[in-house]
Amino acid sequence: MTGSALPLLFLDVDGPLLPFGATRRQLPDGYPTYGSGHAPQEAWANPLTARIDPAHGPRLLALPCELVWATTWMSEANDCIAPWLGLPRLPLVDWPDPAPEEPKGLHWKTSGLVGWATGRPFAWVDDEITDFDRAWVEAHHPGRALLHHVEAWQGLTGADFATLDAWLRGAER
Repeated sequence: MTGSALPLLFLDVDGPLLPFGATRRQLPDGYPTYGSGHAPQEAWANPLTARIDPAHGPRLLALPCELVWATTWMSEANDCIAPWLGLPRLPLVDWPDPAPEEPKGLHWKTSGLVGWATGRPFAWVDDEITDFDRAWVEAHHPGRALLHHVEAWQGLTGADFATLDAWLRGAER
C-alpha cells in the first residue's frame, strides 16, 4: 500500500480483462486474439494473455487512480499481463483468509479489499460483484466506493471505462 492521495482501482483479471464464457450467439466468431511482435517476452508466458486487448493498458493508465491487482493471478498479473498492457508492476492484494464471522454470500474478496483500502476511496472491477457486496461495503467502509460489475463474457467496454473515469474523477474531490 502506498501513500497516494488518488483513489484506488482494484482490478480483477478473469472477466474484466480476460473475457470468458460467451455463447456462440454472443460471439459467433469466438474471442479475438491480439498478437504483437512488440510485446515483451514475459507477456507470452501465459497463452491466455493474447486474449487480452492491449488497448486496455493506455486506458487504464489514463484513469485518475492508483491501480492495484485484485486477482488470483497474483504475481503472474505483473509477470504476464502488465507487460502485455504496457503497465508498470502494480501492487497486489495479498488475500487474507476470510474471517469466520463473514456473512454467507459475501464475495471472498470483499472484506480483504475494504481492509486493504484503509478508508481510501476505491473502485473495484470484477465479474462476481453482487448487491450484497455493495451493501456490505457501504456498511463497513468509511470512504467512497464503487463496486463495478463487468460481464465476464465481454470484459471491459468503453462504457465501463467511462463509468470508472467519471466516478474516479468525482472521488478526487
